Amino acid sequence: MTSFVALTLVCALALPVTAFAEERLAAENNLAAVDLAPSARSAILMDAESGTVIYEKNSHDKLPPASITKVMTLLLIMEALDEGKIKLTDQVSTSEYAASMGGSQIFLEQGEEMSVDDMIKGIALASGNDASVAMAEKLAGTESQFVALMNKRAQELGMNDTRFVNPNGLPVEGHYTSAHDIAVMSRELLKHSEVTKYTGLYQDYLRKSSPKPFWLVNTNKLVRFYSGADGLKTGFTSEAKYCLTATAKRDNLRMVAVVMGEPTTKQRNVEVSQMFDYSFAQYMNYPIIGEGDTMGAVRVEKGMESQLQLVAKQPYSLLLKKGSQTKDIRYELKLDNNIKAPVKEGQQLGKLHIYQGDQLLKEYDIASPQDVDKASWWNMLKRSASGLFH
Repeated sequence: MTSFVALTLVCALALPVTAFAEERLAAENNLAAVDLAPSARSAILMDAESGTVIYEKNSHDKLPPASITKVMTLLLIMEALDEGKIKLTDQVSTSEYAASMGGSQIFLEQGEEMSVDDMIKGIALASGNDASVAMAEKLAGTESQFVALMNKRAQELGMNDTRFVNPNGLPVEGHYTSAHDIAVMSRELLKHSEVTKYTGLYQDYLRKSSPKPFWLVNTNKLVRFYSGADGLKTGFTSEAKYCLTATAKRDNLRMVAVVMGEPTTKQRNVEVSQMFDYSFAQYMNYPIIGEGDTMGAVRVEKGMESQLQLVAKQPYSLLLKKGSQTKDIRYELKLDNNIKAPVKEGQQLGKLHIYQGDQLLKEYDIASPQDVDKASWWNMLKRSASGLFH
């Protein structure tokens, strides 16, 4: 059993919270929300910040996702941008293979170059199958290598219902995911806040300065017609039917709603809107720790830095039902013993536990906000010598 050391960071917060543990809350939610998506083959409604599931229906059924596949493609693009592997201004060349894609496309021609920024627009708004393959080749060299990265990332996110075969969702045997896994990767994509600048656009142009400008209109009509909606991705094939992973934010509450196998676009939009209406009427988001807040420090044995400041790279919160009985709450940071260098950014270091009294309401994994290299023998010697004279 992993041993933990509880830091002295135990903060009592004189703010309201539901009196129910998350498991009990989820059970009540499912009972109350049983008819939110009656026409969908599967569906899920999730709080984007905490990951709390409000409603689900057949959410682990393995189904064809059509173009919702592109959520993972966009996630890998955004992560590559964050890591400095590509820039928005980089030019992407279109291969003969990428230009040959059918279905939804932005009509790239072989040899045509377009910026990463415009390629993202082509994927996010027009669901361009050609743009998805062009970006896959840009990032990984070949489509198959990119698909390997997609499946590796899915495994890291715990998407156990998922297997990708291509980066765009065109029909192919053995390509599947679930409403649950779509919500998980959508939530991860939303951690890159700049993505909604693309997915939230209703219309834009590509090749603006060329003789043949291309008008983009978002396939997700909710971004125009539902207040607060700013993403994420539609999908349709004859096998998958009408699918949608959508997100909307009001006040400080952001929700992710996924439906798969809807009979029509109208029913797809009606039921996702209904899911959003329910969540915004019934729930509020209660902040625990803000992004950028310092949560404490942890000792790193034999590290270049002997102590690592734990700065929240994301906000931590609870999903509360409006009007619930309230009490004071507290949180505890419980970190693994004997953390030794080297430490990698993103490496799990322990847990953040949120309590009401003795009852655990929610827990989050706590990851290292940065790398910590192993100290050289000379650094260790100087540190030891310094300790002798203090």
